[in-house]
Amino acid sequence: MLPIVALVGRPNVGKSTLFNVLTGTRDAIVADVPGVTRDRQYGYSRDQINPFVVIDTGGVVENLQTNMQAQMRRQTEKAVEEADRLIFIADARGGLTSEDHFVAAVLRKSGKPITLAINKAEGLDSEMVSADFHALGFGNPVAISAEHRQGCDTLMEVVLEGVAPPLGDDRPDPDSIRIAIIGRPNVGKSTLINRLVGEERVIATDEPGTTRDSIFVPFERDERKFILIDTAGVRRKSKVDKVDDAVERASVAKTLQAIAESHVVIMVTDAHDVIGEQDASVLGIALERGRAIIIAVNKWDGIPVDQRDAIKNQLALKLDFVQFAPVFYISARHGTAVGDVARAAIKAFDAAMREMPTPQLTRVLIAAMQAHQPPIRNGRRIKLRYAHQGGKNPPRIVIHGNQTSSVPDAYTRYLCNTYRKAFDLYATPVAVEYPAHKNPFDPSGTRAQARKTAAANRPKMRKKTANRAVKNRPAQPGPTKRKSTTRGPTKKRG
Repeated sequence: MLPIVALVGRPNVGKSTLFNVLTGTRDAIVADVPGVTRDRQYGYSRDQINPFVVIDTGGVVENLQTNMQAQMRRQTEKAVEEADRLIFIADARGGLTSEDHFVAAVLRKSGKPITLAINKAEGLDSEMVSADFHALGFGNPVAISAEHRQGCDTLMEVVLEGVAPPLGDDRPDPDSIRIAIIGRPNVGKSTLINRLVGEERVIATDEPGTTRDSIFVPFERDERKFILIDTAGVRRKSKVDKVDDAVERASVAKTLQAIAESHVVIMVTDAHDVIGEQDASVLGIALERGRAIIIAVNKWDGIPVDQRDAIKNQLALKLDFVQFAPVFYISARHGTAVGDVARAAIKAFDAAMREMPTPQLTRVLIAAMQAHQPPIRNGRRIKLRYAHQGGKNPPRIVIHGNQTSSVPDAYTRYLCNTYRKAFDLYATPVAVEYPAHKNPFDPSGTRAQARKTAAANRPKMRKKTANRAVKNRPAQPGPTKRKSTTRGPTKKRG
């Protein structure tokens, strides 16, 4: 088991910056605004000799004024319970405050080893900076600068002192199914993750924009390993406050990154709202990435029975461009049909990673052409000869033949649907590609064009050399013309 180290402190002291330094990533959003981090974020250290797990937490405040602050406090308390070592981070430039005393009192109750780190100490005398913080009673503080990567290695040597080397590596299995939960704010993405995991792993409130970081949540279900990625809701620019604009942009970037790193994308929508342009845009990004897509219509239990058919028809009309994506009508709060979504994600992952032998792909291609022949182009019918698999996630099929550049999009969609049905490619898009083959006898081909260019240049060079030789040669008298002795027709005399 890898040792677990939790980063705790009051808001805006540099916990997320230190988290990114220790993990060698940019998983945590960093901004000069208090309260950016809310959920607890897990990461693995970049140190391969002494590996450990690090937890980033939200800032601890003494006076809880909102429900959000109360839930952030519970997330921090859970991180402290799980951790083997605690790093108490304070601000060197802000000095010792009453909030630091409150955080110190909370950490003392855990009874776990605590290391005091004084952040933002670049350019300052370490002894002068640490003088006031000795009053907390945590031994000699370690002065660091997370932003400039100063003193971080020394800090971890102090924190991990006396920790036995791990017997194994607890890093996630690379074969785990990565599922990105996307959608607009306040549609129930975090509630769905908590229901799948079986605990309050991430903060879920009625306030839009609760989630900001992309939170990775590993868990097991039906003897399969998953990594759920809770993403921030993507809003229109008109809904974004100017103060939170930088954080919003970082959250959207993390959402797009989560889509790119996932195997399956679950699009969560609110049954009470219509599918908008923003939903279609995010869904289009997942489609361009070739990810398997599942639609989960949440809060279905609150829809009257007489209105459900109309909502289903509207969804079918709005989501016409992803007809292959299955739609589930769920209630994340009560758990209705949540298990069906998990089983569908497993089926979609297996389809996206399926092996398709070349002989079977070619036989399906021949049968498809017999049922519906390709069109005629330039007086000749397009001939498709054989097919093979070119990739996974999405399943990529490469088809070889003649005039493949002239295959219309409608016939390509026909082949995609045929392969999806033949190989049971559930919930995943299918990519069909036609490699370009250059005909050496085609005047537009590369080789023919090169030969034509060389042939065009060769006579010019010879002619130029011959003219230069003739110019330098001394003049010689030309041949004299001989008079013709041929006589013309004679006239008859009368």
